[in-house]
Amino acid sequence: MFPKYREKYLREVWPSVTRALKEQGVACELNLVEGSMTVRTTRKTFDPYIIIKARDLIKLLSRSVPAPQALKILQDDVQCDVVKIGGLVRNKERYVKRRQRLMGPNGSTLKAIEMLTGCYVLVQGNTVSCMGGWKGLKTVRKIIEDCMKNMHPIYHIKELMIKRELAKDPALANQSWDRFLPKFKKKNVKRKKPSKIGKGKKDQVFPPAPVESKIDQQIASGEYFLSQDAKRRRAAAEKLEKQKEALSARAKRREDAFVAPNEEDEKAGEKNKGKSDVGNDDVKAAAARLAKKGSEKKGEEKKKRKSQDASVFVMDDGSAKKAKKEKKKKRED
Repeated sequence: MFPKYREKYLREVWPSVTRALKEQGVACELNLVEGSMTVRTTRKTFDPYIIIKARDLIKLLSRSVPAPQALKILQDDVQCDVVKIGGLVRNKERYVKRRQRLMGPNGSTLKAIEMLTGCYVLVQGNTVSCMGGWKGLKTVRKIIEDCMKNMHPIYHIKELMIKRELAKDPALANQSWDRFLPKFKKKNVKRKKPSKIGKGKKDQVFPPAPVESKIDQQIASGEYFLSQDAKRRRAAAEKLEKQKEALSARAKRREDAFVAPNEEDEKAGEKNKGKSDVGNDDVKAAAARLAKKGSEKKGEEKKKRKSQDASVFVMDDGSAKKAKKEKKKKRED
């Protein structure tokens, strides 16, 4: 089977394909209605393995490999391998990026792989078609699978370049090359986790239960299924109950005003009054004592002043009077 877009090219190239297969004694048929190609042996077929080669040829043609390149598969030293890469990566965006990484800018990575492995590589859709020797095909398959597992092809390319240089030295033919090959460590860069996630609330496994609506509450109580008359009667009964509760509370308040006080409570009140009077007397006595002390201090201060004035009057020679007169003049001026 081949895709619809390959029909035009296959119709143009089919005579040359038929000619090449006829030389090997193999018959071929192109069915454009079903979109299929078939090969079969004839009486002139001499190589039993050529039918497998013919099968690979039509497989490569359906995977968009050009006919001149695909016809090389009929040679004995050329093999082919079709690597399916569509199911290796789940995420579509990641798959497209990795497939582009395999090809490189302007197909430079693919050309480097072809030069180092000696194989023809073509990336088409969800498959990668490879042609070459068994050793090269094995290396190419490993590079493709590692690339789709997020390992860049440049690491394999570096390793292949070193191996090619080492192969030129005959002294290293029987030695291990591990000491010359680069060893790349896997770097798993850890992302910084935020110190606080959310608003400090504990993570709840289940979301909070939704608030019940009025209709839900009515359904739960059975009120929703009542008739209009029953609802009115129920509302009137609830109103009467509320009115009765309010009336009883009011009557209780009125009755409390006419309840006689307890005699024991009155006696306790009188005792408390006596205690408070005693306390008041103590306060008054303390205040009187403080007032008396204050008056005594004032009397002593007055006596001191009088004695000082008398001494000044006796010892004064008229300088005090002159000073007073000068002060008066200054005030008048």
